[in-house]
Amino acid sequence: MTTDPDLTAGEHAVMVGVVSREPLGVAAPFTSGDHAVGIAIHLAEPCLFAFGLILAVVLVYLLIVVNFQSWLDPFIIITALPGALAGIVWMLFLTHTTLSIPALTGAIMCIGIATANSILVVSFARAALAEHGDAVRCALEAGYSRFRPVLMTALAMMIGMVPMAIGLGEGGEQNAPLGRAVIGGLMVGTVATLFFVPVVFSMIYRRMEARGKGPGATAREAAQ
Repeated sequence: MTTDPDLTAGEHAVMVGVVSREPLGVAAPFTSGDHAVGIAIHLAEPCLFAFGLILAVVLVYLLIVVNFQSWLDPFIIITALPGALAGIVWMLFLTHTTLSIPALTGAIMCIGIATANSILVVSFARAALAEHGDAVRCALEAGYSRFRPVLMTALAMMIGMVPMAIGLGEGGEQNAPLGRAVIGGLMVGTVATLFFVPVVFSMIYRRMEARGKGPGATAREAAQ
């Protein structure tokens, strides 16, 4: 049996199932109904990965909650993720790349890296906040001191993904969306981690200090 090389794995599986039900030596036509089933399977795969993307964000948030023993700091950490997702969409749009399973896999990878970089910034800011209690100063120090580690981590990942994003070699175009998604997400996500996350941190903890709550107010009371 010869198949069209442009068929997806789901459509090919449907063809195999149709042919296997026919007696030996009888040609089995690939009807429009079988084609519709194959298309439905093909369209369902990105939806499942999109659900996996949302589930990954939720699980990462809950894991950070357990680690920090707080609901607030994990929320500040994941504020970098909308920027990363926007960078993924922007890169896929500029490169005329369709949303596919490799692209969504790259998005999940990008979420993990952006979250790890954001944890570095927020952890340093919390440690500094416990010392002198100034939220704005802590945010500036965190962004400045963690600038090089975060930038080096993101650049190393992006440079490593360049050959994959270009699609070099035989069959390289198949995995190119993964590299493009990671590069675009990290480009915008790194900027959000270094600049947007400290701003959110300072705004939230300044408001808590104004109400007499949070580690900043406690540190000031101890100093007095």
